[in-house]
Amino acid sequence: MTDYPIVAIMYDFDRTLCTKDMQDYSFIPSLGMTEEEFWRYSNQLGKQQHMDSILAYMFAMVKISHDKNIPLQRKTLVDMGKNVELFSGVYEWFDRITQFGRKHNVLVEHYVISSGMKEIIEGTSISKFFKSIFACEFLYDENGNGIWPKTDVNYTNKTQFVYRINKGVLDVANDVDLNRSMPDDNKRVPFCNMIYIGDGLSDVPCMKMMKAYGGYSIAVYQQKDSKVEELLKKGRVNFIYPADYRENSGLDVTVKNIIKKMSISEILYKENIKQLKKI
Repeated sequence: MTDYPIVAIMYDFDRTLCTKDMQDYSFIPSLGMTEEEFWRYSNQLGKQQHMDSILAYMFAMVKISHDKNIPLQRKTLVDMGKNVELFSGVYEWFDRITQFGRKHNVLVEHYVISSGMKEIIEGTSISKFFKSIFACEFLYDENGNGIWPKTDVNYTNKTQFVYRINKGVLDVANDVDLNRSMPDDNKRVPFCNMIYIGDGLSDVPCMKMMKAYGGYSIAVYQQKDSKVEELLKKGRVNFIYPADYRENSGLDVTVKNIIKKMSISEILYKENIKQLKKI
């Protein structure tokens, strides 16, 4: 444990930390398909069967791999993480922001909340920087082949994982403690000490949650368009920035300023408590 206040920075992954959907780099080409072919199949399947879109793409991964007699194994997916292309400055970002927090007496923790594949994320060069990775994952049979969705992280249930971080209940199988009533001052990471960084509409539930509960939300983009600007205009996010994680970028400066504000708020809160105890 630490006496320092904890700041949780939560990230979507696809098009937030990496440049496109993570399956597009290696998995889809390994099937002999184009990105358009795979996602068209997945989307049509979801519409025809009235499926959750995330479960639809996971089923498509299992079915097409089976039909093509290509083993869908955990190790293979993890190895594919090595080919994921990150945005500029992402690799250096985590240590730099963590060190900045320490300088301001704040413990910064990094989390992923993604509808992409946990296995692929674990194979990336940045997986070591995350305290927890909440993402979709397969259950594997005795031969190591993916057969069933073990975890499904869709656009709306992403908020569940924000609550897990808030309460410090990081085991996805532990719903008892997650749903147990807990006083706000016992929660591990207050909502006001949270930052959510995502790329668009799929992140809106988490972004709105941050704004409603006193945290901060930031939308990043490769090219600014009306959809990103609408997020800001409609008050769904606090800030929008290019997905540039290099030092002194707009994103870098703003996140550091938010951390400084959180640090000062903690100092003022403790001073208030100290004075109340004297009365």
